[in-house]
Formats: sequence, C-alpha cells, structure tokens
Amino acid sequence: MRKLSLTEYSVEPSVKLSAEDCDALRGLNADITISPSIGSPGCYDLTPSSWIGAIELPNLTVQIRPKIAISRVLFLLSYAMDPKHWRDIEFNFGEEDSLFEAIIPGFIFHTKRAFSRGLLKSYRLEESALPTFRGRFRVQDQLNRHFGIAPPVEVTYDDFTDDIEENRLIKAALHCLERMPIRSIEMRHQVRHFKSVLHSVELIAYDPRRLPTVYYTRLNHHYRGVVELAKLILRSVSYDLKFGTVSAAAFLVDMNDVFEKFVWVALREALRLSEWQFPSNGGNHSVFLDRAKKVSLKPDLSWWEGPKCVFVGDAKYKRINVSGVKHPDLYQLLAYTIATGLPGGLLCYAAGEGEPAIHEVVDIGKQLQVTSVDLSGDPKEILSDIERIAVIVRGLRAGGYLLQQVS
Repeated sequence: MRKLSLTEYSVEPSVKLSAEDCDALRGLNADITISPSIGSPGCYDLTPSSWIGAIELPNLTVQIRPKIAISRVLFLLSYAMDPKHWRDIEFNFGEEDSLFEAIIPGFIFHTKRAFSRGLLKSYRLEESALPTFRGRFRVQDQLNRHFGIAPPVEVTYDDFTDDIEENRLIKAALHCLERMPIRSIEMRHQVRHFKSVLHSVELIAYDPRRLPTVYYTRLNHHYRGVVELAKLILRSVSYDLKFGTVSAAAFLVDMNDVFEKFVWVALREALRLSEWQFPSNGGNHSVFLDRAKKVSLKPDLSWWEGPKCVFVGDAKYKRINVSGVKHPDLYQLLAYTIATGLPGGLLCYAAGEGEPAIHEVVDIGKQLQVTSVDLSGDPKEILSDIERIAVIVRGLRAGGYLLQQVS
C-alpha cells in the first residue's frame, strides 16, 4: 500500500492520485485543499488545514502530521482532559508514529487502570413489565397495556448495573478501534480483550457531535481519563465510509479544537477559577451584540462574577482568513468587548500566528490585546507561558489599560 505523509497547512506538490481517491479525500471531514498540479496530469497539490491524523483508502494511507511534535499534541490533549492528573496519562510511541497509533496505548493504559477496581456500577432507573412485583407499580401503564390483568406487572425500579453511560462510552470507543487498521498486534489484542470484559454493557451507536456529558464525582473520578479519551476517539474515528466505489476509514482531530480547549482549561487552572466562573464558550451566560438580543455571541474565554462578565477573550490556533475582510479575529474580539461592555479583551494565538500587540480602537477607546502561546517547549515551559498570560487576564479583569506591549 502506498503511504503519503502531509503536514498541516503545508503544500505537498505533485501527488499522483486516482479520481476515486480524490473524491474520497474531498468527501472526508479533513478539509484538504486539492488542486491540479500545473504541467503534471493526474497529479495534485494537497494542502491540509487544521485536521491531523490518519486516513486509510484501499490503496493509499495518508498521515497528516501536526506542525508541532506529536508529544506536544498529546500533552495539550491530556492536560485539557484532566489538568490535575495529566501526568498519569501514558502514551508510548515514537515520533514516527501517527497520532492515531500514539493515542491507543494511552487509552488501553487508562482502561486497564480504571477496570482494575472492577467495572464501575451505578443505579439506573428502569421501566419494565415483570412477572413479579418490584419497585413502584405503574397503574396507568398496567391498565393501558394489560387491561389491569397481572402478571406481567408494569413497574419502575432502580437497577444496580454496569450498563451505565461511562462503560457504554468506553465500549463504543473500543468497537470503533476494533474496526480500524491498528498496526500493533498487542494493541489489537488488548482492544478485543477489554471489549469482551464489557460483554454485559449495551453497544451504543453514539452521534459524535452529541456525546453525553459525564459528571465526575469521587465515585467515578478514576474513570475520567479513559472516558475522556473514549469521547475523543468517538469524535475522531470514522469507518466504513463510502465514496462511490471507494471505501475509507479515518482518525482525524481538529487542532483548532485542541488548542482552544487547552487554553481555556489551562487559563482556568492558572486563575484558580471554577468552570462556572470561567466557562467554555460563555457556558450558560448570554452575550448579545444587539439590543433586540438576536445576535448571540459565544466567546471562547470569559470570566464571570455572578451575572457580570469581567473579562472576555478569544483563542485561535490559526489566524482566520475571510475573503475581502482584513483582521476578522480582531473584529470578533471587538464585538465581544462591545457586547460585554468591557474596556478591552484578549486575543490568544498559537505562537507564530500573531505578533504581541495592543490595539486601541479609535473613538470608542476599546483596547484589543494580542498575545501568543509558545507550543514548542516542554510541558513545564508551556504552562509557564500560560501563567504569563494569566497575569494579562488579571490586569484586564481589573479594568486597567496596559500601555505597553506584553511579549
């Protein structure tokens, strides 16, 4: 099988592709720009966007690598999933491995650790028709379905079971991995083994865009790592895809989402705020640009004290390009500051996407500050950079104008 290696936002020129492969790549949610190569019939220039991972076609394997080291991507992912215990998430891989192959050992490690205490169980409300009485009698259902004749008896009861959401998510992720081409024989064996451990758990076909929220307590916190990795896998894996006569499978992660979630979690931790005080995308708080409240805004970063927003900001992995519009990121941040009534806001890029600056808007006096996170260092250096940005956030929250650029 032919292998092709791409790097996000970098042009790979003159790649020979069949018409079927072109259609399959265009049909995937990978956002790869495919342009015919000038002077090379049957060849194309490929430019990936922010999606990284692996794509499997019948005769072609495509790896899309991040601009930064895979180890850094795994750090961003693991810290965002669990900032208190991110060091416990083990990923055994070589830098030549794809992101997909690197994530599987971490998922298996967390599965093994979570299951070492036995499968998590909880009470689940059940409604059923039973031969004997149990729980609470549902009189109306008994009359409607059985004309009052018993047995069976329509009842509602609490069942102590391992067929709960946490285990269902893990089993669904294992099922996805089982159908993907995993190179490691040992990892394939482990995936099948742990899926068999969950034999009594229902296999759910989750919509990756609407995964259930799992709330962690002292009873299920040891499941946090494996559940969050399971959700990442469910959002990222696609298999049995058909594009004409070509089938495809893919594991794709959007670096925009990875970066935005990391910045939100890391800043929240650095500021020592709760999710309610520093929610993602505004949380349950409403922010409107217009008086009629028809233009709703969802800032990536916001700090709330009661019903009042005291800081607003945006996180961008890549500078947005809009045809015919210059500086759309600054316009978006300006809208946030106007809607919240704040004197200024913060735009946080990944390093290399925006130079540190403070822009004072004419007439209305809003200050739009631009900074960046350097993702090239080790985790300690990256978190130190986040602490620097937290100082800027505290300054903006205090309502003070920063009159000099902060590097």
